[in-house]
Amino acid sequence: MLTEKQLNEIREHLSKAQNPLFFFDNDADGLCAFLLLARYIGRGKGVAIKSFPDLNVSYARKLYELKPDYVFVLDKPIISPDFFDEARKLNLPLVWIDHHDVKPENLQDVYYYNPLKQEKKSSEPVTYWSWKVSRKKEDLWLGVSGCVGDNFLPEFVEEFERQYPNLYKENVKTAFQALYETEIGKITRVLSFALKDRTSNVVRMLKFLLNVKSPEEILKDEPKNHILFRFNQVNKKYQKLMGKARKFVKEKMVYFQYGGDLSLSADIANELSYRYPDKIVIVSYLKFRRCDRRRA
Repeated sequence: MLTEKQLNEIREHLSKAQNPLFFFDNDADGLCAFLLLARYIGRGKGVAIKSFPDLNVSYARKLYELKPDYVFVLDKPIISPDFFDEARKLNLPLVWIDHHDVKPENLQDVYYYNPLKQEKKSSEPVTYWSWKVSRKKEDLWLGVSGCVGDNFLPEFVEEFERQYPNLYKENVKTAFQALYETEIGKITRVLSFALKDRTSNVVRMLKFLLNVKSPEEILKDEPKNHILFRFNQVNKKYQKLMGKARKFVKEKMVYFQYGGDLSLSADIANELSYRYPDKIVIVSYLKFRRCDRRRA
């Protein structure tokens, strides 16, 4: 776990940052962690990290383009040494909040927070700790959404149920059940699928989410709601893939491989694990490269 002293240190870093830049992992946990912290201080720009497994040096150009005075890295287990070097050249304080079981190196001048350093069995995602930092009542839904998206059901879900009874239901026992059987789960899936878009649309989504007043706005079916529009686009492909995946359910396992222009492996694997909890689930995405055929 993170101690109250560490949470206060994170708050102090946020209060000092006048133009913070947040790099966050390209999933619901990373996104909601960013939104919680940026909405807490009312400022900051966000960049979704699509490189895997690290935050690689290609993202260092954002340090020069956006000219931050502070850098926060959320929900990423590895940062490349070259990225560190670029941040140090600019004398930028770097705050790194993660929850993966990885022992990073090259932490000189880095403020590193990971609950696993204090408690090896800690399973809380970065959204959980971001909520513990911010504790803004109006952003409680973001705390629940990010946690559920990372397969973690937080204790403050009871407070959420009282605040938003229309977005939850009674007798939810697991995070996956919340993800697939409640409205806050749908919101989580909407946010996750909206990240699977071109950069300009993701930037527009972030601006909207930084100012949205209530979670219900995300589910409003209206022409200007690009987030829900994108979800519906991706969900059509997703449902087709899920239909195909169910045909590969065997006695002890599910092995499904697919290709295409969009990788949805984590989403497919999570739902298969929920639908078939007694089976081993393997999902493989085949990425084909286009051949450049030229005449001799």
